[in-house]
Amino acid sequence: METRVAVMGIIVEKSDSVESLNALLHEYADYIIGRMGLPYKKRGVSIVSIAIDAPQDVISALSGKIGRLVGVSVKTAYSNVIAYEE
Repeated sequence: METRVAVMGIIVEKSDSVESLNALLHEYADYIIGRMGLPYKKRGVSIVSIAIDAPQDVISALSGKIGRLVGVSVKTAYSNVIAYEE
C-alpha cells in the first residue's frame, strides 16, 4: 500500500464543531503522527495542525469530512515522501 506524508492546517471558527472534529480525528488516529492545537482567543478561533502518514484516499477522505463541518476550514499540504507498506 502506498502512503504519503501530509500536513493539515485546520481553523475552527465555531466551537460547536470541536466535538465532531475530535471524533473524526479519533477515527483516523492510526494514521496521525502528531497533532498541535492552539487557541487564539484574540480572534475567537482555534488553529489545529495534523501530521499524517496515510494512503492518499484516506487523507482526502479525512480532509473532506473535516471541511464539511460547520465553521471549520482545512487545507492539506502533501510531501513528496511516498512509502510502500504491506
